[in-house]
Amino acid sequence: MARRIAQIVHLKPSAVAAYKDCHANVWPEILQQIHDCNIRDYSIFFDNDKTLFATFKYIGNDFEADMLKMRANPKVQEWWMMTDGMQESPNPGSTGSMDQETSWWKPLEEVFYTV
Repeated sequence: MARRIAQIVHLKPSAVAAYKDCHANVWPEILQQIHDCNIRDYSIFFDNDKTLFATFKYIGNDFEADMLKMRANPKVQEWWMMTDGMQESPNPGSTGSMDQETSWWKPLEEVFYTV
């Protein structure tokens, strides 16, 4: 059974065009790592104000291990450094996507689902 995950982060107003551009041209290594970490059906939406909303399905058996594998990839680290600079975390104390203590993207609670 897939685990459904949703999260938000804020986009800096000055970075809207750059963020959309880099996501229109995601590096192949990033796409491969996402796949290798058992993430499927990944989407990011923008509300044209400041909020980015992401949703994906996790189909693996060990989410924490797969996220450690993702975090260890130097190309992912480079991607996150670029995109983190375009974002602002809604989580107090978070320092970036590499922060293992505080999530950069705020996880959301699912309150309804139907197929």
